[in-house]
Amino acid sequence: MTFAQTLTLYVGRRFLASTFTMLTALTLLVSLFDFIELLRRAATRPDVGFALVATIAGLRMPFLSIQIMPFAILLGGILAFWRLTRSSELIVARATGVSAWGFLLGPVLVALVFGTLAITAISPISSAMLSRAERLEATFLRAGGGVTALAGGRLWLRQSDRALEPGGVAIISGRPTRLLSSRGNLGFSIEDVSIWRLSAGDRPLQRIEVPRASLLPGRWVLEDAVTFGADRQPGPPTTLTFPTELTPDRIEDSFASPDTLSFWALPGFIAILEEAGFSAIRHRLQFQSLLALPALAVAMALLAAGFSMRPSRMGGVARMAAAGVSAGFALFVLDKITAEFGESGALPVWLAAWAPCLAGLLLALGLLLHLEDG
Repeated sequence: MTFAQTLTLYVGRRFLASTFTMLTALTLLVSLFDFIELLRRAATRPDVGFALVATIAGLRMPFLSIQIMPFAILLGGILAFWRLTRSSELIVARATGVSAWGFLLGPVLVALVFGTLAITAISPISSAMLSRAERLEATFLRAGGGVTALAGGRLWLRQSDRALEPGGVAIISGRPTRLLSSRGNLGFSIEDVSIWRLSAGDRPLQRIEVPRASLLPGRWVLEDAVTFGADRQPGPPTTLTFPTELTPDRIEDSFASPDTLSFWALPGFIAILEEAGFSAIRHRLQFQSLLALPALAVAMALLAAGFSMRPSRMGGVARMAAAGVSAGFALFVLDKITAEFGESGALPVWLAAWAPCLAGLLLALGLLLHLEDG
């Protein structure tokens, strides 16, 4: 094994140790504040005990760790490179002719592995646990809310309807009497239902009034349904079945945060949402943000190197480290701003998700080029 390879592995191990330690510490710290906030909200609810609050906070920890990971890589990288620079290890390595681009391969690979594991392995766990936490929070800590509180207690759904005309859609409105997902195996039903069946050009084709509709696998069961045709004359009450691709889980998830869906589940769910007529912008933005996470992790690792590899004898190490932290928070603000523009449709979703990553990479590469060749 050559000296450069040994140095790369050594720097990678030091970077890994600092980043993992920082990620653990930041996750515990943020989770502590989250736990305190949940305790404050539970103080006025005598039926909510300490164990339930601790359970909700614990279920949210994997989600928080993914959100914190880019900053943990930045701060852990700054700490690792500052220690290596202070001990003159990197200075000696560069004096022997080893380029900074060579020994940075280890930290870059570590950051890439962190980002890849976050979206492929941690994301499914995080989404399932966060979904459970949000259901507990909605049940015990929120006064009302959820889809049953939308539009004065009425639920509005849109789905594809090709029975009368290709490309047709159906608008369903009703009062949910039971909105419990199939995760609890209790199904879903609505009362006082109105269904408008429209053509692909939104031309009214038929209206159905139903006292009660139950959602079963692959179909709505409409009890005592009265159908109004194009002549607006009612037909006799009868029981109808209405095909659908909706499920209780999909209805629940369409109103829930995209964070409750894993990286692997998002593409299929986006297709289902768009086919059913729901807006999928938030879910597309979430998917693109997860795709960009490994690249963002690499950008943070390079930023850490660019801001902390300045030799101590040149002074200004504290200022450079502070500048690195400031750059990280600037990227965080940029991410929030572009996300708002992306959700509003002012920016393409891919650009809104990838802009902070690209900005970080360009800034890091500029700093390293100046450090190496300037």
